[in-house]
Amino acid sequence: MGKLTIVGLGPGNADLLTLGAVKAMQETSCLLLRTGRHPTVAELEGLGLSFLTYDEVYETESSFEAVYQTITVDVLRRAETADVVYAVPGSPVVAERTVQMLCEQAPAWNISVEVLPGMSFVEILCVRLGLDPINGLTILDAADLERVCCGALPTGLVVTQVYNRQVASDVKLTLMEHYGDVYPVELVNHLGLADESVRSIPLCELDRQQDIDHLTSIYVPSLQSRTEVQPFEVDALTEVMAVLRSPEGCVWDRQQDHRSLRRYLLEETYEVLEAIEKDDMELLCEELGDLLLQVVFHARIAEENGRFSMQEVIDGVVDKMVRRHPHVFGEITVDDAAEVVRNWERIKREEKNRGGVLAGVPREFPALLKACKLQGKAAKVGFDWPDVAPVWGKVDEELQELREAASEAAREDELGDVLFAMVNLARFLHVEPETALLKACLKFENRFGFIEKQLQEKGVSWEQSSLTELDALWNAAKALE
Repeated sequence: MGKLTIVGLGPGNADLLTLGAVKAMQETSCLLLRTGRHPTVAELEGLGLSFLTYDEVYETESSFEAVYQTITVDVLRRAETADVVYAVPGSPVVAERTVQMLCEQAPAWNISVEVLPGMSFVEILCVRLGLDPINGLTILDAADLERVCCGALPTGLVVTQVYNRQVASDVKLTLMEHYGDVYPVELVNHLGLADESVRSIPLCELDRQQDIDHLTSIYVPSLQSRTEVQPFEVDALTEVMAVLRSPEGCVWDRQQDHRSLRRYLLEETYEVLEAIEKDDMELLCEELGDLLLQVVFHARIAEENGRFSMQEVIDGVVDKMVRRHPHVFGEITVDDAAEVVRNWERIKREEKNRGGVLAGVPREFPALLKACKLQGKAAKVGFDWPDVAPVWGKVDEELQELREAASEAAREDELGDVLFAMVNLARFLHVEPETALLKACLKFENRFGFIEKQLQEKGVSWEQSSLTELDALWNAAKALE
């Protein structure tokens, strides 16, 4: 029965080799190296050691798993008849798949295995980046990343064996699903050697680096540490959008323009309103981010067309807020909030100078909001009811005309008048009609969902339930509120 001794070649130059590893390699008649592409190999040749490498296997097999299995079988076959020393880069017990496979399969070959401790690149990495592994560190081979990494990790992540730009591209695509395109990572090259390099880059640029080779790894900070040490800024979002709109970015994002994005801007606005109505602050935070993304999206498109940039958007709104608050940023004094509003409207009219009283209401506004804006503008020049009493009368009048409408066209016309009158009533009652209707929709959804759940629990279908039974469930849902 043969014996297999596994040693590590250390992370860099020969100074980091252990004496135990050197002695084992000097005393064996069969020295096998997983790869000859390692800085210490020249030192081994200088010591007069002869060895075989498995570099050619990487060229003949179709996957890393096949490479590792071929190497494992050949090492074990040789160890059946001789004492073999198998040497791997770094430490044998850190991110070395072949070592794991050899230890797992050796008993079936009746071969004893001894693994000599060695120094890995992790020790140098921790020194260079100021990391303490006690705070958590996950180490994965690039070949295992897609299989193992199913989300952003709570610890820092070290990805080893980033051999070339193709592997780097695969790593990038996998990690961007969980960390985002511009998440900062540390590119680590040739640790412990004279040309050592450690630099921070956005994740999306990983496979664009020219110096990637067999001694390349990357370090991905945990999201928690990233947030605590260096929170994201607006620039990060603008950079993400720039990447998405680039030739190497997303084909869908590149196809969009201002007009195609209108529906999404409107949807995100309503989702913000829904989160406010639900008083769900976590949801509101998320939806405000989605709304901000739409702003950045439009600004990016404008910048590409030479119109304006996100910075100009920010500069413009800051200037506007300062200009329209002279009582805060200037020397004007005001008595109450009503005077603030009057000053705001006066300054706004002077700035825009758009013509008639009703000018400045976008054609694309939702109907409820547009009605409210038009009525508000008319009221500012005195075209308004003196109090709420005649508004109630106007609502009753329009409802009666709707009841008497004889044709479909007339009903549509009269219903529009009813809705317009109801918006006017909402204005006098100091109720924002869009918000009120949204709240009514949410109540309907909640009550309807309650009925649906009750029917499911009873094993009864909608068709099997009478309107009286459904109405009773509706009232029960209403009572719970």
